[in-house]
Amino acid sequence: MGKAKKRSLHLGINDRVSNLSRVDAVKIVASEIKNNPEEVYGLITLFGLTAEELLEAGASYEAVMGVKGLLK
Repeated sequence: MGKAKKRSLHLGINDRVSNLSRVDAVKIVASEIKNNPEEVYGLITLFGLTAEELLEAGASYEAVMGVKGLLK
């Protein structure tokens, strides 16, 4: 893949996340962590989410412990 295509894809990814608040990120991660754990890894590391935040938002204990290496 060429440099221009990589930049275009990267810019598209950043545009999607630029308007996302921390509260919205916690809600998305809590709802998707069990179904698509690979999809939420980026949000967990980007916002530095904690296990406590995810558990309070409604994520299951088992799902949170499954990604405990990424959590603060």
